[in-house]
Amino acid sequence: MSKHKVANVEDLEGEHSRVIVDIDGVEVAIFRVNGEYYGVANYCIHQGGPLCEGGLSGRFLVDKDGWQWDYDPAEHYIHCPWHGWIFDVRTGKNPDAERYRVPTYEVAVEDGEIFVIR
Repeated sequence: MSKHKVANVEDLEGEHSRVIVDIDGVEVAIFRVNGEYYGVANYCIHQGGPLCEGGLSGRFLVDKDGWQWDYDPAEHYIHCPWHGWIFDVRTGKNPDAERYRVPTYEVAVEDGEIFVIR
């Protein structure tokens, strides 16, 4: 495993900001969510869309009987711009079917610099 510098902390000052970088031929997005940094592959497992170019927001939930809709306002779900598949940027998991997951990467911050460990 090695460290790859991808950005400086000031590049991601705002909440929900992101940068997309190429690390050895793999596009990785770094997101800032609630003051923490997360690395996610910029590749939707559904049909190969640019996952991390989509919106970052909450998600709608339906109860077991299918009649009641609720909104989960936690804004840490990336929505693929091609077909709307969603994944949690913290875990890479699809919240509706955990068997679907995109790769995530460890992110470290040292002296104001952001690194991906890969």
